[in-house]
Amino acid sequence: MEIISTTFYFIAALFILVTVHEFGHFAAAKLCGMRVDKFFVGFDFWNLKVWSTQRGETEYGIGAIPLGGYVKIAGMIDESMDNDFAATPPQPWEFRSKPVWQRLFVISAGVIMNMILAGIILIVIAFSRGEERTPISTGVTVEKGSVFAEMGFQSGDVITAVNGKPVKYWEDVRNPDNYMNAALTYTVRRGNEALTLTAPENILSRIGKAEGTGIQPMYPPLIGEVTGGFPAEQAGLAAGDRILKIAGIEIAAWENVPEVLSLHKSEQIAMEWKTAKGELKQGPVTPNAQGKIGIAPARITEFTPLGFFPAIGAGIEQTGKLTSLIVKSFGKLFSGKDDIRDNIGGPVAIAKMAGQSARVGGAFGFFLFVAMLSINLALVNMLPVPGLDGGHFVMNSVEGIIGREVPLKVKMAIQQVGVTALLLLSAFVLYNDIFRR
Repeated sequence: MEIISTTFYFIAALFILVTVHEFGHFAAAKLCGMRVDKFFVGFDFWNLKVWSTQRGETEYGIGAIPLGGYVKIAGMIDESMDNDFAATPPQPWEFRSKPVWQRLFVISAGVIMNMILAGIILIVIAFSRGEERTPISTGVTVEKGSVFAEMGFQSGDVITAVNGKPVKYWEDVRNPDNYMNAALTYTVRRGNEALTLTAPENILSRIGKAEGTGIQPMYPPLIGEVTGGFPAEQAGLAAGDRILKIAGIEIAAWENVPEVLSLHKSEQIAMEWKTAKGELKQGPVTPNAQGKIGIAPARITEFTPLGFFPAIGAGIEQTGKLTSLIVKSFGKLFSGKDDIRDNIGGPVAIAKMAGQSARVGGAFGFFLFVAMLSINLALVNMLPVPGLDGGHFVMNSVEGIIGREVPLKVKMAIQQVGVTALLLLSAFVLYNDIFRR
């Protein structure tokens, strides 16, 4: 079932991102009077198509290879390497016959649309959920083996400052601006002692390749949700109940719940709990083969409603912060401070993260992931690499500067080198996905 849901969310995320990106190129080309021969989501190499239809001068379709998409604009050398048009004089509807500024606009439109998509998603989330605040006074839960555990964090620590700046909420701790500093430090209170813990330079990549974030708020053992059909519902547990003991072990915080349950997979154990009305209850429960009984913690998050215009400001601000964070991640990657194998993800990694985002955060979590991926896609496409939008932008800019078209043979050679490099990179990424993750 998990494989099916992961595949579904991967296809959904890819379909949204590719459609929006390619629609940007398509709409800009149409606006500039260019003929668009194809608009495909997914690639139709070797004429492998799931569906296609001809509408006017454009063939719309879904390719059988779900690794991207493309818009084929008349008179433009693209990934298809089609240059048959070169044998005839430039036509008014062709890409090559248009002014440089229009060509640059068409090339940039996909990236622009991806950034707009991210902004819209984050604005809608801000308007729908309001400003989310989770008090930090409850302390932290630290995952064993995580980068935070290696830094010296212990469950129960209370974070009081990040980079010397006092914090009150988890959102302040997770603010992308925190990672802009060369050195990231946390000030924590452990009992009556104040400690300063320093993060490694590659903390972002360490978090990114882990199963979880490594650190979470320490929630009280209160049940916020009970999944129908699972052992907890059958035992009579309900939302609002406070877990007291599991298998005779006293439960002080929610982190203890999965720890104890995982020790008794498929084994009947006793549970004690207090209902929301104050009644003490106990009964047997049998965790499934994964050590789950179908309960989720009660959140202590505070939501402050945001009006329409404040939500727009919050969404735009968040888009800017995420963009800065991703740019910094790229900088560390290209400078060699982060391992490429640990930081480049392909279809397998994206599918995994899409499914995990949806399972953990529901619709909001999934669309937040789509927004982040959309910014990633925009920034990657801006790289001045032949075959990417950035490469086309540089080539057309050069033509604008020198006042004439670069010879076709030179264009084709550059494009072939770029596409070959991208194919090799794609093969490496896929290999890394399968054998390294």
